[in-house]
Amino acid sequence: MSRHDLQPKADKPDVVRATVGWDRPLQTFFAQVFFRTEDEPDEGEALIWVGTDLAEILSAEAAIAIVAPHAEIPSNLAEQLAADMDETIGVKDGLHQAAAKRLLFGPPH
Repeated sequence: MSRHDLQPKADKPDVVRATVGWDRPLQTFFAQVFFRTEDEPDEGEALIWVGTDLAEILSAEAAIAIVAPHAEIPSNLAEQLAADMDETIGVKDGLHQAAAKRLLFGPPH
């Protein structure tokens, strides 16, 4: 799994951070935006969290679009995410990952 933490935009003081990455076991990109809350003023709470289902976000650009209103996006982020995904080609699930997937999603097709 890869993870890239992004800086909030200057005009978004309620955002603590945004995160995008590649989740190899779920075969999806993911996007999170952490907002300050009364209970979590420093760490924030992920009020936006997409990419938790199998193959939910299939492109780096789609993940970036989710966080773009809230965070500064490095110019090479899409390329980095694509490289993160490419590095996992051919990597298979371990015994425990495969068992968890069967529980969550049923047997493979």
